[in-house]
Amino acid sequence: MPRRSGTTTQSDDTATTTTLPEKVQWPSTFTDGLSLPKIVVFDLDYTLWPFWVDTHVTGPIKATEGGLKVKDRYGEAYGFYNDVGGILEALKAKGILIGAASRTHAPELGREMLKLLKVPSSSGSPTRAIDYFDHLQIYPGNKTTHFERIHRDSGIDYEDMLFFDDESRNKNVEVLGVDCPQESEESNTL
Repeated sequence: MPRRSGTTTQSDDTATTTTLPEKVQWPSTFTDGLSLPKIVVFDLDYTLWPFWVDTHVTGPIKATEGGLKVKDRYGEAYGFYNDVGGILEALKAKGILIGAASRTHAPELGREMLKLLKVPSSSGSPTRAIDYFDHLQIYPGNKTTHFERIHRDSGIDYEDMLFFDDESRNKNVEVLGVDCPQESEESNTL
C-alpha cells in the first residue's frame, strides 16, 4: 500500500489513551432492571477506534506503551477510543457476550490490532482486547452476512443482539431483527 503524502488528514485522535475500566461509568441501562442483550456487537472502524484500519494503518504493527497503542510501519500510533476498555469490561462483568462485525478490506490487520491492543486494569495485568470478544466476523461483505454467521455460531436470536456502527448503511441488519441504535457522529461515543 502506498504511503500517505506528507500532508495528512489524520489527527492525533488516532492515538488515544485508554481510560481504566473502573473509571468508566456504566450506562444506566445496566442498572435499570430492564432486560439486557445477550450479545453486543461492534463495528471496528470509527466505532471502537478513530480510524479506518485498512486505509490509515500500514503493517507491520507493534504494540507500544504496554499495549495501549500500536505503531505502524511509519511510526504512527493508533489506539481505542478512551472508554472502549471500560465498556468491554462492563459487558463481561454483566455476562454479555461481545462480537465484532467489520467489513474492512484488511481483516488480518484488524485482528492483529485486537491482539496487540490491551485493556488496562488497576487490579492486575492488562488483557488483550481480542480476549474480550466471543465472536469475530471481520471481512469485506454485507453486515447481514456477519450477523447470520454470529447467529449460526452462537445460537442467539437476532432480537437479543445489539449492534453499534457509525455507518447508517449498516442498519440493514435491522431486517434480521438486530437492534441497531445509530451512534452519534458528533460525540463518537456509544
